[in-house]
Amino acid sequence: MAANTWSSSYLRVTAIRFPFATSPCRLTLSLSGYAAATGEVLNVKDAYRTRDLPFHLNADFDRKYGYRTKSMLVVPMKNHKDEAIGVLQLINAKKHREEKLTSLRAVQREVIPFPKRSQDLAASLASQAGVVVENNLLYRDIQNLFEGFVAASVTAIELRDPATSGHSERVERLTVGLAEAVNQTETGPYKDTRFTREEIREIRYAARLHDFGKLGVREEVLVKAKKLYPAQLELIQRRIRYFKKALELEGTRKKLDFVLRNGNQNYQGFFSRIDTEYQRELKNLDEFFQKILQANEPTVSAQKNSEKFLEIANWTFQDPSGPSESLLTPSEFRLLSIPKGSLDSEERLQLESHVMHSYEFLRQIPWTKELKNIPKIVLAHHERLDGSGYPSQLKAEEIPLQSKIMIISDIFDALTAHDRPGKPSLSIERALDIIGQEVKAGLLDPFLFKLFVEAKIYQTPKPTRIGAPAQNDMQCGFPPGY
Repeated sequence: MAANTWSSSYLRVTAIRFPFATSPCRLTLSLSGYAAATGEVLNVKDAYRTRDLPFHLNADFDRKYGYRTKSMLVVPMKNHKDEAIGVLQLINAKKHREEKLTSLRAVQREVIPFPKRSQDLAASLASQAGVVVENNLLYRDIQNLFEGFVAASVTAIELRDPATSGHSERVERLTVGLAEAVNQTETGPYKDTRFTREEIREIRYAARLHDFGKLGVREEVLVKAKKLYPAQLELIQRRIRYFKKALELEGTRKKLDFVLRNGNQNYQGFFSRIDTEYQRELKNLDEFFQKILQANEPTVSAQKNSEKFLEIANWTFQDPSGPSESLLTPSEFRLLSIPKGSLDSEERLQLESHVMHSYEFLRQIPWTKELKNIPKIVLAHHERLDGSGYPSQLKAEEIPLQSKIMIISDIFDALTAHDRPGKPSLSIERALDIIGQEVKAGLLDPFLFKLFVEAKIYQTPKPTRIGAPAQNDMQCGFPPGY
């Protein structure tokens, strides 16, 4: 980090003004690079007369702006390990403060080497600045450490529930986008609401970690894509194969009994009736299985059992070798009768418990005061305005605004995400229509949904994450050539 005698928005070198900028710069043989690499203080009388020295001046700035750099004082800023972490750089000490260096003649007349007193003051300032820079670097490292923890946490969730891969990141993007749209609105109930930069960061972390508690949910419930578990559907298939084989054997037995009683006279008609009956039963079983497969598919809206499905549930097979058997067990019929989604009431309670698991985990983290609301925001992301949500049955005024924003984002992604277990992917238009129905039913915030649609939050591009400077790079103030 190079510090010079300029303001935060403009570099002021006497009469010259230009926009201030920062950029990564490598440790080269420039004056600041040499001071940073060696830890030496450089007090140069004339920066253009360094031919025999192990560093040199990049004169691009002087040529571009018609300036003349002469005396320079370059002081490394060091951390507690005596390592250079930045450079304080002063340019052109003057005899008279009020003089402006507007010409080469003025530079030759006014510029003097930096005196010992200036060097001591600069060294003291660099020492204090080094502490500040080191603290900032430490804060950045802590931030990077936490970002890594958040990323690892989401990876752990997605490894356990691969079908929802990317959900946390998409909800983060949508939630932050809607929060920023709230910041820009000038009408409605949130026209005076403005989230600070820190509050946006708090919302971002909350959205990214909102499903962390899924680690505490049984995996078979977490990844259940159909109403029946795979093993249950396979058992029904085996049962049908057994019934078909038993029907075939029963038909063969009846044919054999007929021949033993009547010989081979008039057997064709009897055999034909047996075969016809057998084929009819096979067709019924095949149709039953197709209806079972259809009933096994989860639906977005509640549906009742059809008469055909009730017929399947009551169908029994008279097994000659034992008691009659049903095509479906009571447990299988109950699961296939789930009106909406893929989970029954007990399984849904297990899945809903992820909210409390998330809260209990997040509240154990010693958050800073800027991030202290993350557990509270996450806890309410499945609540509804009428109090029908979970886990606390909060009503409108009790639900944090940040959570109301996340609720809409979470529902939208759940409806439109591909390969989501228990929920077929819907188009954006259909998803917005379903959310709109929830709004009309008094479950979701109408203004936030209106903002979500009008601002087209669902089209918010994926944010670009800016990485830290490469190793051996420093953050330099313009111009980097010094």
